[in-house]
Amino acid sequence: MTFGADDLLALYAKGQFPMASDRTANSVSIIDPEWRGILPLDGLHIPRRLARTIRQNRFRVHVNRNFAATIQMCAESAPDRPETWINHGIEVLCHHLYLRGAAHSVECYLDDRLVGGLYGVILGGAFFGESMFSRERDASKVALFHLCARLVRQGFFLLDTQFMTDHLAQFGAIEIDRTAYLQRLETAKAIHPVFGENPDPLDGSDVLEILQVTSTP
Repeated sequence: MTFGADDLLALYAKGQFPMASDRTANSVSIIDPEWRGILPLDGLHIPRRLARTIRQNRFRVHVNRNFAATIQMCAESAPDRPETWINHGIEVLCHHLYLRGAAHSVECYLDDRLVGGLYGVILGGAFFGESMFSRERDASKVALFHLCARLVRQGFFLLDTQFMTDHLAQFGAIEIDRTAYLQRLETAKAIHPVFGENPDPLDGSDVLEILQVTSTP
């Protein structure tokens, strides 16, 4: 299937998303899962050690400083992820959405090196988390909670994680059926918060305060 940036947004509006079989695939499949993973912004949990890492500001966190590098690193193979669903076509489409202000990245830097981050697409008050990567321990997790703090502060309603994983479950992610998901999506589409750029990174203690995070062992 061949489509453009508008078609991609239309998929998200229907609760669907594209995935390729691998990095070099020439086509994508349209995924419409019966069960969907979401991370409720009012029900987040964080391990105590990770909360300390966030509070200590080990990483400098930026938004949209280098979207292209972030999605490229998300698409690279890693020891725990030998294959990727992000082919070059998806990468190009998401970059078009970024240029239109409909896709964003949250990036973690250590000594000016990009060592972790994530990117996703926004539609109304929904943020569709697409992928994340980490080259230093906890970097992608820190990016995730900085993202959550921004979404809460700006008034977003839905953080879609596509699928449910044990990794996300530890932070409070839940799985809901398609009907419940589409109801939440319709609510999110009816509002229009501004993601914002915020050139000054949030302090880690501010992130935890905004989220009012419940620490877990």
